[in-house]
Amino acid sequence: MNESMNAPNRASFSDITFEASRQQSHQSSGSSGSKDSALSATAVIFGGSLLTYLIAEQIKNASSNVYAKEASLDEIRKAHDTVRKDLPEYTMDEIVKHNAPSAGIWVTYGVGVYDITSFVPKHPGSDKVMLAAGGAIDPFWHIFQQHNTKEVLSLLETYRIGNLRADDVVGTKDLHDPWSGEPKRHPILKAATQKPFNAEPPASVLVDSFLTPNEFFYVRNHLPVPEVELKSYELDMENEKTGKSKTIRFGDLLKYPKHTVTATIMCGGNRRSEMMDIKPIKGLPWGASAVGNAAWSGARLCDVLRDMGVREGDEEGHVQFEGLDTDPTSTPYGASIPLAKAMDPRGDVILAYEMNGQPLNRDHGFPVRVIVPGVVGSRNVKWLGKIIVSRSESSSHWQQNDYKSFSPSTDWDTVDFKTAPAIQNMPITSAICTPASGETVTARDGYVTVKGYAWSGGGSEIVRVDLSADGEKTWIVAKLDETEQGTGPGRHWSWSLWSAQIPVPSGQKGSIEIVAKAVDSNYNTQPESFANIWNLRGVVGNAYSRVKLNVK
Repeated sequence: MNESMNAPNRASFSDITFEASRQQSHQSSGSSGSKDSALSATAVIFGGSLLTYLIAEQIKNASSNVYAKEASLDEIRKAHDTVRKDLPEYTMDEIVKHNAPSAGIWVTYGVGVYDITSFVPKHPGSDKVMLAAGGAIDPFWHIFQQHNTKEVLSLLETYRIGNLRADDVVGTKDLHDPWSGEPKRHPILKAATQKPFNAEPPASVLVDSFLTPNEFFYVRNHLPVPEVELKSYELDMENEKTGKSKTIRFGDLLKYPKHTVTATIMCGGNRRSEMMDIKPIKGLPWGASAVGNAAWSGARLCDVLRDMGVREGDEEGHVQFEGLDTDPTSTPYGASIPLAKAMDPRGDVILAYEMNGQPLNRDHGFPVRVIVPGVVGSRNVKWLGKIIVSRSESSSHWQQNDYKSFSPSTDWDTVDFKTAPAIQNMPITSAICTPASGETVTARDGYVTVKGYAWSGGGSEIVRVDLSADGEKTWIVAKLDETEQGTGPGRHWSWSLWSAQIPVPSGQKGSIEIVAKAVDSNYNTQPESFANIWNLRGVVGNAYSRVKLNVK
């Protein structure tokens, strides 16, 4: 088993990263927590761990800060590579000895040496934060670049005690850059972040084709894209219930019957930007295009699991997935689904190696990813490296402390992630893709054409999409232009594309708001507003889709 799985007392890098996000969101949302909590919103990566809760009180006096507020980020970065003549010099051999509270906890960044001993006890997880004290933090800043901010770097400098001897300096130019092998992407993708790469296409592109072109499919990466050689690829399999384990190669998967399923994959944060209009959320500001529909082909997971000793009807437990993408502590991205879903042939879960008839590209999981139809995108683990049949859910940060939803009144002071189940099936949603909100349109023959998509998780079929342009007084039923027939009742995994002609009274000019909501075969429909479903992680955002247009 992966080293990280054998270290129950070790906090994963991702867990601590999330804690930083939690604090930043807590501050931005104006929660009234303790004084320290309200002020401690910045996260810094120190020698293999992310130390959150940097105490802003230590530098609230502007004169104590070595940087002027007007200093640029580049100027602040340069300062960390500048020798301070007022401070002594240390060798790396000396710094390595300071890796515990009894000896002091030191780290280096650039040419600076920093003593963070006094800070560590203030961290709520101080017993888990010591991953690599006594070393350079530079490699970690390559990956978690969202923490390379003026605030973080300025705060870090307040802990500086000396300069690193020139012979021991680890320049960032000499370090392996985990982003150097990133694949090329189509310029149509609008990036929310570059490292890791997260991007979505313009919404108007989605309604051009029932199957989303591979190059236009949204990309959601949590870590650097791994570089995998097909000839050396191995997938580790483990059944904790029976103790059976084995390793299979790519060619072994090709021996199983090839199964194709057309399925929509949607990020749990799709449409988060609309939820952010209600109240701030820490997360990627996804629009309505963190979703795509594709024909996926590969081996059925239930077939593979049977060869691992899982029997028909043996549905108690979970199937854990680990990717080949890892953080600096070698902790992989992970998630899990119920064993019942995995073993149900009608669940159509596959180990996919093709997307729309082509081998998976690197951003979408080459050479193998799991496709779990109807389920939130975060469980569709890419670059699959390990499958574990277990009595327990994945212990991964992304399973336990993310991709969960809470009451709109739950904030960072009151949230307990153990009280909410991990998102599996996604709720019904729809989105108007064209025209775009704010666009000026011309009514032709008294009508404005509106197009969009609708989808419901869990295999439910879209039966209707309603639109209104008069303040929800009257409704027009859209035409379902393209919809996959599914492979049987409860197995409608793909979206429906729809269009509608919205009447505009003769001579009307100015602004109108068009509203859309979908209805599925269980008669589930969308909630009216994001205010009613706002949650601190900004997930499962499925309120009415609204666009405001200027009519001429």
